[in-house]
Amino acid sequence: MRLISLVPTNTKINFLQFRKIAAVFSLLLCVASAGLFFTKGLNFGIDFRGGILIEVRTEGPADISKLRASLSDLGLGEVQLQEFGQASDVLIRIERQPGGEKAQLVAVEKAKKALGDEVNYRRTEFVGPKVGGELIEAGITAVVLALGAMLVYIWFRFEWQFGVGAVVALLHDVLLTIGIFALLGLEFNLSTVAAILTIAGYSINDTVVVYDRVRENLRKYKQMPLAELLNLSINGTLSRTLLTSVTTLLALSALYFFGGEVLAGFSFAMIWGVLVGTYSSIFIAVPLLVYMNLRRTGLIVGDTDDDDAAAAGKSTS
Repeated sequence: MRLISLVPTNTKINFLQFRKIAAVFSLLLCVASAGLFFTKGLNFGIDFRGGILIEVRTEGPADISKLRASLSDLGLGEVQLQEFGQASDVLIRIERQPGGEKAQLVAVEKAKKALGDEVNYRRTEFVGPKVGGELIEAGITAVVLALGAMLVYIWFRFEWQFGVGAVVALLHDVLLTIGIFALLGLEFNLSTVAAILTIAGYSINDTVVVYDRVRENLRKYKQMPLAELLNLSINGTLSRTLLTSVTTLLALSALYFFGGEVLAGFSFAMIWGVLVGTYSSIFIAVPLLVYMNLRRTGLIVGDTDDDDAAAAGKSTS
């Protein structure tokens, strides 16, 4: 049985020679992302800005496309529809209208008039901007806590240098994801926050695989220069990294193109996150170890001296 391989075996690509170029390139992208965030800002969705929630039930399975067409020409701004529980239940979100409570009531009446008597109205709620602010705070807290927990985990699993490298790569991925959403003006909602947390998990998993090979090679090749050893580690896991990324991108592409409008933002964020996560694992997380005075002693205590044993075997043969 022949194993699938996207790259030739025993590749010897010198990734570390591009570390300075990659560092400058990534730094510029991060600065640009931060600049876009503070100047242009994010296009927050209803989850964060507040708005109107209307839950309706149809006689049979709901025709989402027909309902969306009925509401799209009312001039109410952003309108989202999704199945809620049963196939006949639909949750309608309408962005908060300019003005006070009266403007919201007018928007509800417009929506009900457009939908007609074919649906049963189960509830109507108004989500204020205060709730949206609380959700923004909760989303930021979730991301920060996740990054902190990952730093602690990598620190105990390897050494503190590995933890710092992994978290810097994660911050890079998160910042670039926020930057692309600000640049393109895509809607930023709770599903996007979920995508960012998923990206963090995917990226850290990719980084840990490479770091584990680095630790293995540090034990095996005690006299090899660090830059050469890091290149060996990246090349050793390159096939696995690319195969995982490509298969994940295939699934996400299907979700993006055929999953409908509700999943489009989540899918796009995940696709972008997989791309930048793969890049950061190779060109950010591993090269950072060169600049952080990585100690071999803490990783090789108690291990068999493989290099010496190999040398002794050659001398006796």
